[in-house]
Amino acid sequence: MSRNYTSEQSRERVLRRFSRACAQTFRRNCRSSNCDGGGVLSFSSVEEQLGLTGWSAEGDGIGGLLKTRVEDFRVDEIARIPALDPKGRFTVARVSLNNWETNRFIGRLAKACGISRRRIFSSGMKDKRAVTSQILVIDAHRAKVESAEITDATIEVIGRTHHKVGMSDHDGNRFTITVRGCSDSDSNPIDSKESMSRVRQIISGMSERMGADSFPNWIGPQRFGSTRPVTPEVGRAVVEDDFEKACDLYLGMEGQSDTEDVWNFRKMWRDERDASACLEIIPEHLGYERSILESLANEPEDWLRAFKRLPHSLQLLSVHSLQSLAFNHALVARMDSGHSLIEPILGDLVAPLHANGRIDVSKLAEVTESNLERCRRNCNLGRLSVTGPLPGLDSNLASGEQGEIELIGLEKSGLADVDWRVSSIPRLTSSGTRRPLSVPFDSFSVEEAQEVPEDQLSQRWRDGPSDVDRWHPEGASLRLGFSLPPGTYATVLMREMMKSPLNHY
Repeated sequence: MSRNYTSEQSRERVLRRFSRACAQTFRRNCRSSNCDGGGVLSFSSVEEQLGLTGWSAEGDGIGGLLKTRVEDFRVDEIARIPALDPKGRFTVARVSLNNWETNRFIGRLAKACGISRRRIFSSGMKDKRAVTSQILVIDAHRAKVESAEITDATIEVIGRTHHKVGMSDHDGNRFTITVRGCSDSDSNPIDSKESMSRVRQIISGMSERMGADSFPNWIGPQRFGSTRPVTPEVGRAVVEDDFEKACDLYLGMEGQSDTEDVWNFRKMWRDERDASACLEIIPEHLGYERSILESLANEPEDWLRAFKRLPHSLQLLSVHSLQSLAFNHALVARMDSGHSLIEPILGDLVAPLHANGRIDVSKLAEVTESNLERCRRNCNLGRLSVTGPLPGLDSNLASGEQGEIELIGLEKSGLADVDWRVSSIPRLTSSGTRRPLSVPFDSFSVEEAQEVPEDQLSQRWRDGPSDVDRWHPEGASLRLGFSLPPGTYATVLMREMMKSPLNHY
């Protein structure tokens, strides 16, 4: 559906776009082209850096923007409730969150219950700008959990249990995602009929190349930071035991979508490295950066102590993010080689595939001449999955041609010679594992989405598209639904449909 604007609205839109363009020009003139001290990369460079290049199917895509409203991105965890027992130690609750990132919510809930955040267990981290629901297991009395009142959160106590939950213990996630402002590659608006036709064409192309209802299992941009890919660079410093650099990057590396106050704060840190001065201007929402600065203000040279002020899950995420770079680059190298992500070749490492899409890494098997045909048959039947590397201290690479492909991935991500032992924080040492190269999706649907008043949409939408964006305010809005296994990124599947720059997801 097209929108009709009054002349006054049009004038306001032009003024907002002009103001935004001026700010972008100022920032471009101030930024350097490297990323080792806070410089930023162009969109295409970020995509290349993160190994998010290429597509599994031909097609023009529908462009558009995600998350223009919090309600436009919904994630419902598919999970079994742990076995209940009135005498259980833990409280089981289903939490429904609006615009809460799971890690931050757990911290807030822990404070409300008067316990350590380490006594709250979840099986997955959900995005912030979304409406989400998931199961939490909380090591606290039921009354404490029931009395917790947190804005934009509903906590439904289910019962008591003796069992914790761990990462990826759930069966998957159901996504309902609205993309707004569909456009062609020249950013001209396209209507809902054309948009849905393009989606179906891409789905058909993916099926022909990948097999029915599968797509490349890239690790999505939110693992790294799509407009500020700082997390893997912090991880690189961590595995090098350089915690000064880790803190320096976390505080000072700028992003492509920084607001003026954030940009000024990060620039002050890069220029002055004065923790006390930076604390005076740091934006309120940068809570993790504030924790690091408070530590440095008290102990200016104790970089390890400052880094440890980050939540344990975020410390671990930095290392996992670095591993993810290697996987993404190995996946791209495999696709560039022309080999299937579904059917194995000699030297591949394959693993049994469970019904929910997870693999059993304890039963990895090498593909040899004697079992090649059997492995191919079982991969095509969905019983086995070809895997790629998440490297670590004890991880195995494939052999033969696939081993060479995986080495290319390690070299492109600068990780071929990394020792993954973190002597200063041993719990961050990763042994490494494997991840499926492809992933199934099911229950796919697409339909036209209802338009909403512009004042309910994000500031970015109200400002209008810039010259490098691929969306148009008069383009169609589509609602897509699908279910994915745990640990799989909905934005990667949406990227296949949209073919937009990374900062659109």
